[in-house]
Amino acid sequence: MSNHSSRREPIQMGKGRLEAFSDGVLAIIITIMVLELKVPHEADLAALRPLIPVFLSYVLSFIYLGIYWNNHHHLLQAVRRVNGPILWANQHLLFWLSLLPFTTAWMGENHLATIPLALYGVVLFFAAISYLILTYTLIAHHGKDSDLAIAIGRDYKGKLSLIIYAVAILLSFVQAWLAAFLYVLVAIIWLIPDRRIERVLNQP
Repeated sequence: MSNHSSRREPIQMGKGRLEAFSDGVLAIIITIMVLELKVPHEADLAALRPLIPVFLSYVLSFIYLGIYWNNHHHLLQAVRRVNGPILWANQHLLFWLSLLPFTTAWMGENHLATIPLALYGVVLFFAAISYLILTYTLIAHHGKDSDLAIAIGRDYKGKLSLIIYAVAILLSFVQAWLAAFLYVLVAIIWLIPDRRIERVLNQP
């Protein structure tokens, strides 16, 4: 028998299940949202008019979910492994995103009323916070010199989004249309593809 005890290598958790679970949850969230678009009983175009605010709210939230899915996918491209804190940080993000169908429907049904509009912003604000937490939890696990840390940098766009959300929530109690415009503005900002991670990963 050997006199020395062999040390086991620490088990590294892969990212595959985290990606698959996240994709599934986001698909369910979108499905729940579209079910809020109730089919009118009448068969003319006038019957669609009351659905316009609900539909526009759905479109905005669909774009937001698409942005989160896109950025989440790019984020995990620079990730080699995950751990417990990362799994919980990802769950935290999915929790806030799962509230979007409720706030989207409430905002649309009430035509940008103050409280539904403000609550919609609160959900977007905390979803953005949770995404930042996930990002920095991943960086902490992979190191400050990792490709991910280099790609994320100071993340000015993420921090700017938080400021705009906070302003929009306050404006919900003063000028609803301006608050709604700021929500749309953040979506437009993020529609521009963020290629930071791709650029770092594609460096020779």
